[in-house]
Amino acid sequence: MKVAIGGPLKVAFRPWVEGLENIPDEGAAILASNHLSFSDSFFLPAVLDRKVTFIAKAEYFTTPGVKGKLTAAFFKGVGQLPVDRSGARGAGEAAIKSGIDVLERGELFGIYPEGTRSPDGRLYRGKPGGLARVALASGAPVIPVAMIDTEKIQPPGKVMPKLMRPGIRIGKPLDFSRYNGMEHDRFVLRAVTDEVMYEIMKLSGQEYVDIYATAAKRQIADAAKADKDAEKAAEKAAKAALAQAEQEQTSP
Repeated sequence: MKVAIGGPLKVAFRPWVEGLENIPDEGAAILASNHLSFSDSFFLPAVLDRKVTFIAKAEYFTTPGVKGKLTAAFFKGVGQLPVDRSGARGAGEAAIKSGIDVLERGELFGIYPEGTRSPDGRLYRGKPGGLARVALASGAPVIPVAMIDTEKIQPPGKVMPKLMRPGIRIGKPLDFSRYNGMEHDRFVLRAVTDEVMYEIMKLSGQEYVDIYATAAKRQIADAAKADKDAEKAAEKAAKAALAQAEQEQTSP
């Protein structure tokens, strides 16, 4: 996949990279990145010599038919692991176990602490359940990563990508060994996550918003629905007013 996909990606988009020296040549490490676009999971592995394993929703691997089999083969090829998200707690535990398994093999594990793509290009609060627990349980260093401008290449809902240069900044590894044995302390999990998000913010230059991206998406959806409802109400009122005016004109 690095040859079939990574090579053409680098030729077509010419991503620039800073901090490659912070990726170890061997051994386990966690790559914690901001998440701007679906393409983040392709650009980051494309510029690294080592394989990076991410987690992905199980539906990508279980869709029936020829298209489903091709999709499953593709995601396995680019290093994605299926996680069943049918139950919130079960999904979280499965993601943590998958990450620990990857790290125990001495490989690189990629994770998006925000939990979902940013809806507006800003950096949102990291979720402590995944990143921090995997880091503390495995003892692996956390390497902050900032994807730059990938949301401009393929905004949500757009099929055809725009040819432009994205950027990737890779920070220095963070050591959380001082918290050994404290992976079930929620205050420690929050502190670890916030420290990583702060480093990502410095690398990316994004505006930080202290709410979860999922909550921001709901707010945006609710605002869009409210605007649409208000537009419909205004249109209905205008039609009613027009009908009233026409009735008054025809009245004797």
